[in-house]
Amino acid sequence: MNQVRNDIRNVAIIAHVDHGKTTLTDALLRQSGNFRDNQVQDTMLDSNPLERERGITILAKNVAINYTDPKTGETTKINLIDTPGHADFGGEVERVLGMADGCFLLVDAAEGAMPQTRFVLKKAFEHELHPIVVINKIDRQDARIDAVVNEVFDLFVELGANDEALDFPIIYASGRAGTASWKIDEPGTNINPIFEAIIKHVPAPHGDPDKSLQLQISSIQYNEYVGRIGIGRIYNGRVKTGQQVLLSKRDESLVKAKVGQLQSFDGFGKKNIDEAAAGDIVALIGLEGVDMGDCVCDATNPQPLKPLDVEPPTLTMLFSVNDSPFCGKEGKYVTSRNIRERLMKELESNVALKVEETGGKDSFKVSGRGLLHLGILIENMRREGFELSISKPQVIMQKDENGNTVEPFEYLVVDVPEKNMGAVMELVGNRKGELVRMDSRDGQNHLEFTIPARGLIGLRTRMLTATQGSAVMHHNFHEYAPPRGEVPGRQNGVMVSMTGGTANAFAMNNLQERGTLFIEPTQPVYEGMIIAENSRDNDMVVNPTTAKQLSNMRTTSSDEAIMLKPPRKMTLEAALEYIEDDELVEVTPTAIRLRKQYLTENERKKQGKKKAVAV
Repeated sequence: MNQVRNDIRNVAIIAHVDHGKTTLTDALLRQSGNFRDNQVQDTMLDSNPLERERGITILAKNVAINYTDPKTGETTKINLIDTPGHADFGGEVERVLGMADGCFLLVDAAEGAMPQTRFVLKKAFEHELHPIVVINKIDRQDARIDAVVNEVFDLFVELGANDEALDFPIIYASGRAGTASWKIDEPGTNINPIFEAIIKHVPAPHGDPDKSLQLQISSIQYNEYVGRIGIGRIYNGRVKTGQQVLLSKRDESLVKAKVGQLQSFDGFGKKNIDEAAAGDIVALIGLEGVDMGDCVCDATNPQPLKPLDVEPPTLTMLFSVNDSPFCGKEGKYVTSRNIRERLMKELESNVALKVEETGGKDSFKVSGRGLLHLGILIENMRREGFELSISKPQVIMQKDENGNTVEPFEYLVVDVPEKNMGAVMELVGNRKGELVRMDSRDGQNHLEFTIPARGLIGLRTRMLTATQGSAVMHHNFHEYAPPRGEVPGRQNGVMVSMTGGTANAFAMNNLQERGTLFIEPTQPVYEGMIIAENSRDNDMVVNPTTAKQLSNMRTTSSDEAIMLKPPRKMTLEAALEYIEDDELVEVTPTAIRLRKQYLTENERKKQGKKKAVAV
């Protein structure tokens, strides 16, 4: 018999990046009464060091709160799921929405509906969820609350919401202040309206605990001691510790497995339990070979659910062994065996990643959801002591049902001051972007484009340069469509070192007149290393190690002080966007360097001739 679990609420928090999901979750944890003040820190759920440094959520996380209603005295367990806001991790949002019965859609009171807002709302409707809209950051000076509410309503209509969904409840909140209110003209004093909305508007989970077991794995965690941990929601039936089950795989095959340990979420962590029933979100330990989207079924009467779709990767790059002259000087793990083992370990928990062997023994083709997705992996490997070389990112083309080649297009949103709008239009237009919508907001122009994913590689850095850092851009996957033609590459050439040694200030003083330096004096260099950007469109081979010749002649010009401009320091993502097809990014624990694929000038000329003959 189908039962409703009124003692549980499963709710996800979804939003565009930096609209305040994790901060609002902090406020809910602080005011829930479940934790001491010293247990809840700022952005508590962003436990990964990279998440704290970058201020973004990378992995979806579960936290359980026991909320006692002050009016009725009834206690409800709230399974709260904090999701990533960046487009590269949209797959995380898509999967965890299947575990929830309701969701909060957070929208910034100033920025309004953004590309990822559209994406997460569309996914919520696909899962038949009716979002509760939270207008967050209402204490911002540039807040435009009424206009943002209208934008959200228009977005609901555009995505085909029914009448029931259009009558969505609205809460006005400030996650940082820890307040929320049902009415904009009545300032909130605490976060209780959020809890009230969960109890009132999020449907209680339902299912039949007496039916055959149906548990969908929506998330995978990895532990060095117990291996893969499958996290999912029980839709029907019961599961116990030590129970024999069947795993229904994506290819519809059934694999025998045993539940070694059953855990439920409790506060920030998990606790061991003996049994769980329909409606619970649990973690299963000991299921060998468990994968994303698998369905855990009853061993005697399997009735598997439809497998979850994992979205295909859109970007690929080659991870190669570092073969530069500095190989092994800065890292601990430098061989192809080390890199292979690390990538295979990453596959255990990073389900949106794809790793393929190439023809060469020392390189691997790694595909992911975007530049940030792969950049996080590279940054983690770098911090663990790995050395490797990374090629230029390439967009993965697909074939449609008619056999025609199609490429991924992104929906790009740019907010820029009116005086810099021309530079943005020119940059995006050159990269085959098409303007979809434009409006003006208090001297700021809001531009929306569709653009090939190829055109986005390297666009952010150039746009910030062209607009003096005033442009704010966001993008999200839009659709697959026929290619729009060639996208221009980098406008400038580079300066390549012709020798190894130590960079000298005397030589660099002469070189800085011809371009922008990437290195500092006394920094070690090697032949084939890229040390600067040329002001012209051709590559130039230079010697950055030339020292000043000593002589017994004294002149005013020879003794003048050397004034070097500060070098351009590149982040990992900026370096990956900067390089061209014949260049690599050398990544080590202490440095990020740019280099040519072929280090010597003669080798580069040979390869250039081979390409010319092939054409």
